Amino acid sequence: MSILSIQSSVVAGHVGNSASTFFLQRLGFPVWPVNTVMFSNHPAHGSHTGRVTPAEDMQALIDGLDQRGLLARCTAILSGYLGDARTGPIVLDAVRRVRAQNADALYLCDPVIGDKGQVYVADGIADFFATEGVATADVVTPNTFEAAYLTGIAVQTPSDALAAADQMHARGPRIVSITGIETEDGIATICTAGGSAWQVTYPAIDAPGYGAGDLFAGLLLGRLLRQADPKTALEHAAAATHTAVRLAAASGSADLPLIEEQDAIVNPETIRPAFRLR
Repeated sequence: MSILSIQSSVVAGHVGNSASTFFLQRLGFPVWPVNTVMFSNHPAHGSHTGRVTPAEDMQALIDGLDQRGLLARCTAILSGYLGDARTGPIVLDAVRRVRAQNADALYLCDPVIGDKGQVYVADGIADFFATEGVATADVVTPNTFEAAYLTGIAVQTPSDALAAADQMHARGPRIVSITGIETEDGIATICTAGGSAWQVTYPAIDAPGYGAGDLFAGLLLGRLLRQADPKTALEHAAAATHTAVRLAAASGSADLPLIEEQDAIVNPETIRPAFRLR
């Protein structure tokens, strides 16, 4: 039941592998983190140090796992922020290797491209997601900006999100979850699978919440692997992510308090029911 997680990492704060790994472990999964970048902190803090992991180093790590026969024990692959366009083919190669040894393995692709109208990834990465990443995935978790970039549909309402999700389903993914939809009642997340769709909405919180999308993707994958149906997985992942952002805002921190508040995040007090859209 191991998970290969190919994402960013920071020394201080919680984004990428630094956000999702611990909570997947809390759910009982051994996680093999392969870091696409190693930064001192989230770049949005204004300054950071570190570097993008060379593609050949990442390939060597995955080759090493394969040589030990470990990929046969992998039940899921999670990918997020890539750092370099050359990382994309490495991710897909890892997915192919795992599926060759475990046909039931899930691949969740969080197509990290940007947010709030801005692309913030290196050249070639967004095109990789649009042409190959989404098509290869079983599950995709874009925010509204990323969903719009991938589909050409301006995602401003839940109905827009459904249209974008349908287009992504047509490329291959079985489950699509789109986050960050602004509604009159707050911030909504939808999840679509098998022709059905659900929405859950929480009050908007005025806080950066760095790493919230990475946390959501990891928790959604973890719940799906624990045999939760998509609706239940959405409810639990959204509740935990909202709790983390709310607690960060209450403490005045831009970074999520994932270690200090781990129990409240894993077992949130309030889990809002998702309602069916179709």
